Amino acid sequence: MTGRYASFTFVDRITALTPGVAAEGTFHVPAHAGAFPVSLLAEATGQLAAWVAVAKLGFRLRPVAGIAHETIYAGAPRAGDTLETRIRIDSCEDDAVAYQGWCRIGGKTVLELRDCVGPMLPLEDFDEPEAMRAFYDVLCTTGATPDRFPGVAVTPLVPLAGESGRSATARLDVPRDAPYFADHFPRRPVFPGTLLLDRMTALAAGVAREAAAGREVVAARVTDVKLRAFTEPGAALTLHAAVEPGGGRTIGAALEARAEGQRRPVGGARVAFEVLQ
Repeated sequence: MTGRYASFTFVDRITALTPGVAAEGTFHVPAHAGAFPVSLLAEATGQLAAWVAVAKLGFRLRPVAGIAHETIYAGAPRAGDTLETRIRIDSCEDDAVAYQGWCRIGGKTVLELRDCVGPMLPLEDFDEPEAMRAFYDVLCTTGATPDRFPGVAVTPLVPLAGESGRSATARLDVPRDAPYFADHFPRRPVFPGTLLLDRMTALAAGVAREAAAGREVVAARVTDVKLRAFTEPGAALTLHAAVEPGGGRTIGAALEARAEGQRRPVGGARVAFEVLQ
C-alpha cells in the first residue's frame, strides 16, 4: 500500500482519547522501512496532536508547520519498533494549537516535545475534510492497516563551502515528486519540516564530528525550531550550520535554511550534540 495515509502518516491507531484534551497512539515502523530518521519521532507525536486538534475544530482547520521550543531526544527508532506517542493539548483555538508531547519505544521515553505551537490554516486548502474525518474514525476504532509505510528516501546534500570544525554550507534539492507528498499534502504538496530538520542536523553533525576530533556525535536537544515558509516540490534550499564548540561532551550548532532569492530564512533551529566516548 502506498499513497494517502501510508507514505507519511505515522499514527496507526489512537488508543486513548479525551477529545480536545489528550490522546495516546501507536505506530509500528515496518521491518522493510529501512532508515527511519530520528526527526520522525517528532513527526509522529505532532501528527497525533494534529488529529486531536483537527477533530476538536470540526475538520475545518489544521495545524501546518509551527514552532517547537524544545525537543529532547533520548534514543533512536529502528525498523520493527513500535512508537507509543502521547500528547496533551494546552489550548486549541481557530488561530493555533499549543501542546506537549512524548514518545516511548519499549517502555523507554525517547522523545519529549515541550511547548509546541502549530498555526491553524483552512484544512480544505491542504486536504479533503471528509476523507480526513473518515480516516480519523478508523484510527479511533479498528486502527489503520499496519506496516503500510514504504519508507522515505533521504535527500542528499550537495556541499558548497565550509570551515573544518566550525561551519558548513550545502544545497538541498527538494524532489519534484516523492511518495510523501501524497500525505503532505494532497491539495498542496509541502516538503515536511521534520525532513528539513533532519537534513540541517545531518549537515551540522558532520561539522560537530570534526570539532570533536572525529568522535561520533548524536543530537540530544533541539531548541527554537521555527518554520517560517512552505517549501514546495522542486525547490532549492541553501542550508548552513555553524558549530560552537563548548566544554565537556556537548557541542552546539545554529541551523538555517534559505530559499534562493529570499531574504528571510525558510526555517532554523539550534541543536546540541552529545559527544560519544
